[in-house]
Amino acid sequence: MAVYKHVYKHYRGPWTSAWSRFLILMRYSYARIFQSRFLVLFLALCTFYPIACAALIYLSHNSPALAMLKLQSDALPAIDGEFFYVFCTVQGVLAFLLTAFVGPSLVSPDLANGGLALHLSRPFSRTEYVLGKMSVLFVLLSLVTWVPGLLLYMIQGSCAGWIWVRPNLWLAGSIMLGPVIWIVVLSLIALALSAWVKWRIAAGACVLGLFFVGAGFAEAINEILRTRNGSLINLGKVMQTIWGTLFDYSHNTDLSVTQAWIVLGVTCALCLRLLAKRIRGFEVIK
Repeated sequence: MAVYKHVYKHYRGPWTSAWSRFLILMRYSYARIFQSRFLVLFLALCTFYPIACAALIYLSHNSPALAMLKLQSDALPAIDGEFFYVFCTVQGVLAFLLTAFVGPSLVSPDLANGGLALHLSRPFSRTEYVLGKMSVLFVLLSLVTWVPGLLLYMIQGSCAGWIWVRPNLWLAGSIMLGPVIWIVVLSLIALALSAWVKWRIAAGACVLGLFFVGAGFAEAINEILRTRNGSLINLGKVMQTIWGTLFDYSHNTDLSVTQAWIVLGVTCALCLRLLAKRIRGFEVIK
C-alpha cells in the first residue's frame, strides 16, 4: 500500500471507563513490583503476627487447649481495644517498611525516563495519575493492616458471640479507620519524595530518614528545650496519639488529639503541594 494512503483512522476498539482509568496504572505497577522476590517474602513475613493473634484468640476460647498447655484463661491478654491497638502498631511498622521499599519506585522512574509526559498526553489527568499510584500502596498496605485486623475481629466475634460483638461494634470502625489514616499519610509522603528524588534508592532512604531522623530530632528538642512540643515532628507519636483515641487506650503521649490531627493535616497538604508542583506534562530545565 502506498504511504499516502495511510491516513488517520479513529480508534474503534473498546474504551476503558473514565472512572476506572487510574486502575490501569495500578495493574502495570503490580506487574513490575511483584517481580521482586524480596517483596513476596516480606508480604509473607507480614502474615506471621496476624496468624499469632488468631491463634491467641482461638486459645482464649478453647478450654481443652489451655488445659493441655497448662495455662489459665486470665493469663492471656484480653481481646479489647488495647489488643487491637498493639496489632495496629505492629502492622503499622511493617506497612511503613513496605512503603519505603515500594513507594520510591512508583513515580521516580516516570520522571527519570520522561514517561510522565506520555501518561499525561492521554485522556488522563494529574489527579488520576496520583490516584493510580496511590492505589498501588493502598491495596498492598490494606492487606497488611486493616484487612487482617477485621478478620481477627470476626474470629473473635464468632468465638465470643453476640455478647462480645454488641458492646464492641465500635472496634470494627476503629480497626479500619486507624490504619487507613496511616496508609494515606504514608502514600502521600512516599509519592512526594519519589517525585522529587529521582534516584529510587535515595528516595527510599529519604522515607526511612523522615521517620527515624524526625523521631531523633523530636527527642533532642524535648531534652534540650525541656518541652514536649518536639514530638510534633515525630509522626510515629502523632499516629499513636490518634490510634489511642480510636481504640480507647490510655497511654503516655506528649501530644493532644487536636495537635495530632493538625500535624497530619499539614503533612498531607504539604505532600499534595509538592506533588502538584512536580506532576506535570512538561519539565522546565534551567
